Amino acid sequence: MRETGGTHTEWTFLTSHARVLLAISRDPGARLRDIAATCGITERTVLAIVTDLEEAGYLTRSRADDGRRNHYGIVEGSRFRHPAEAGHQIAGLIALLADPRGPTEAGGG
Repeated sequence: MRETGGTHTEWTFLTSHARVLLAISRDPGARLRDIAATCGITERTVLAIVTDLEEAGYLTRSRADDGRRNHYGIVEGSRFRHPAEAGHQIAGLIALLADPRGPTEAGGG
């Protein structure tokens, strides 16, 4: 990664796929443009990521009751893809990071 004017580099711990998944866990009826704004990426990138996650079996997509929006569901029991984390379910990551206040402020200890 490149340095940005000091000793800090521009990298983060979470991928865009993880951010999109977390945004959907917070609001399963969110519009792609809202997810894009939350994650700091384009709508086109969000659409590609949602398609990736759906094809890999992490998400389901259906029409919301109003017939105008999509509603997303996270598939229970989904596990990380990388061999280093393969034994862990993504539910743990979502539980840890889905509430933007964090576990202490949200009352989770």
